[in-house]
Order: sequence, then C-alpha cells, then structure tokens
Amino acid sequence: MNVKTNHSIQCTVALALLQEVIDPELGLNVVDLGLIYELNFYEEEKKLDVLMTLSTRFCPMGQSIQDSVKTQLENNFPGYTVNVQLTFDPPWSYERISMEGRNFLNA
Repeated sequence: MNVKTNHSIQCTVALALLQEVIDPELGLNVVDLGLIYELNFYEEEKKLDVLMTLSTRFCPMGQSIQDSVKTQLENNFPGYTVNVQLTFDPPWSYERISMEGRNFLNA
C-alpha cells in the first residue's frame, strides 16, 4: 500500500489507528483495503488532511466509513481538525488490497 504523506512518523501512527475502521460490508479495515491514498499533517495549523476512496462510487456505507475515519483520527489527534476528502482518481482496484487483506478475504 502506497500512502502519500508529508510526515512519515505521524502517518504510521494514523494508519495503525485506521486499521480499526472496518468496511462493514467486507469486514476488512480501510488500510488493508487500500482506501487511504494520502495523509498530510500540518503541525502549525493542527490540521490533518485525508484523501481516500471507496471501493465503488455508490458504496452504501460510504458516508459511514468516511465518518469513522474522521472520528478515529479526531479522537487520537486531539486538537487537530481532520478533513476527509473522497476521490475516485485513480479508481480503487483489487490490486490495492494488502497481502494481509487478501489473506483475510481468502482471495
């Protein structure tokens, strides 16, 4: 999984936290699904920008997943404003799933 970031240490922490955010339809976390594209931290402004995708544009749980990502990061980065932005460029594909995720899905 290739997550772009401007702060590798904070990104590692955030990705570990986001492993707790589960896609309810698949039962797999958003990190291993490869839904997180970028995590950028702005220390002075206390801001965290998340660029992510969903497995489909019309994912029925999309808003719930976005809200869970935002809540998880806000709860664990106190004082930070978390902005979650969706993109479908590039579109999500099966190849984005981590090896752990593939094993979990028996794929």
